[in-house]
Amino acid sequence: MAQPQPQQRVYQAWKGNNRFFLGGRLIFGPDAKSLLVSVALIVVPVLVFCAFIAPHLLHRFSGYNAGYAIPAVAVGFMIYVLLLLLTTSAQDPGIVPRASHPPEEDFAYGNPLAGETPGRLQFPRIKEVMVNGMLVKIKYCDTCMIYRPPRCSHCSICNNCVERFDHHCPWVGQCIGQRNYRYFFLFVSSSTLLCIYVFAMSALHIKFLMEGDYPTVWKAFKHSPACLVLMIYCFIALWFVGGLTGFHSYLISTNQTTYENFRYRADSRPNVYDRGCLNNFLEVLCSKGKPSKHRFRSYVQEEVRAPVVNFGRQMEEEPAGGPRAKVEDDLEIGSDLLKISRRRNYEDVDVEMGNQDDGETEGTGGAKLAAGSGSQIPAVGSEVRVRHSSWDRRSGNWDMSSDVIGRSASDVLGRSASLTEAAPRSQRETH
Repeated sequence: MAQPQPQQRVYQAWKGNNRFFLGGRLIFGPDAKSLLVSVALIVVPVLVFCAFIAPHLLHRFSGYNAGYAIPAVAVGFMIYVLLLLLTTSAQDPGIVPRASHPPEEDFAYGNPLAGETPGRLQFPRIKEVMVNGMLVKIKYCDTCMIYRPPRCSHCSICNNCVERFDHHCPWVGQCIGQRNYRYFFLFVSSSTLLCIYVFAMSALHIKFLMEGDYPTVWKAFKHSPACLVLMIYCFIALWFVGGLTGFHSYLISTNQTTYENFRYRADSRPNVYDRGCLNNFLEVLCSKGKPSKHRFRSYVQEEVRAPVVNFGRQMEEEPAGGPRAKVEDDLEIGSDLLKISRRRNYEDVDVEMGNQDDGETEGTGGAKLAAGSGSQIPAVGSEVRVRHSSWDRRSGNWDMSSDVIGRSASDVLGRSASLTEAAPRSQRETH
């Protein structure tokens, strides 16, 4: 007897490009290996400082053995920066949950009075929502099948929609969004302070050497080449992390994201999210963090489908094979085919909105659904070729083949008439 397959957890069935570790407890971006490079760029200079420079400074501050604080501060700073780096890269940046199908409430038939094609399902690609008293446009995401919340964008690297999307940082190996932006800013600013500290202590060591047996800068650097390498490294790194610290300080003060600044800086539109410099800093650095919208270690819940509508009438009991039983059987067949048609239509929506290839699926010996106002009528007919509707990506419309609708209606009327005539004829032959 076959053993039942174990139920999958959310991180095991994840549709994004993220990588999970420790059973779904840590979530990284697809370029998580770059995190090792960032760790090396932080750890190696500090170790070189503690091995070749800090020992010469231990006895320069004899009072209360203050010289021992120099390597201790460097190591403590390094650990603090590494923790911020791990916190930034190993948590959910604010991923918005995906939908299993497009929002059905937003589908609408074309209005002929407005110059639109009758019988054509339309789907709005852009909506407007009110934010702080101003209208903000939100777009539909074909991959996640949701309308993105304000300030949300889809990361092409992680393949996720992220709230308050700032950018995807290759050095961190993760998207920077609503839930980890604070730690990213603290990581960048702390790295800047660490560079300044190592550079300053190295320069202090060169000063002490010049006051002793090495009166010139060249002789001092020749005596301590590690000091020269560290000062050059810290000077270059300071331009990078220091520039990021200044740039993101400006973004926080104006309540912008990197994505918004680069995309909308040429526009003269007002910033609807700006609450003043002080309140903007308090919002980013002191506000309570929002919980993740995903439980990566929980089990995947099966989607609950809508109950199938039974279009058959309640028939009176009669002998098997009677005319009424034949009509009831036909209606039951139509109901079953309705289930198949409805399921395939939903699958077509998922395929089209998931950026996959369009196609046609043909079925024979089935039933058609006649389009009516507020009801669907199953009809059984001869061989019918079913051409599924297709999604028009440019116009955002759902085209429905008019010949299919026409043939479905004619099949319904013809079959209903034949069934109505068959019932009295069978009763007369029986009597």
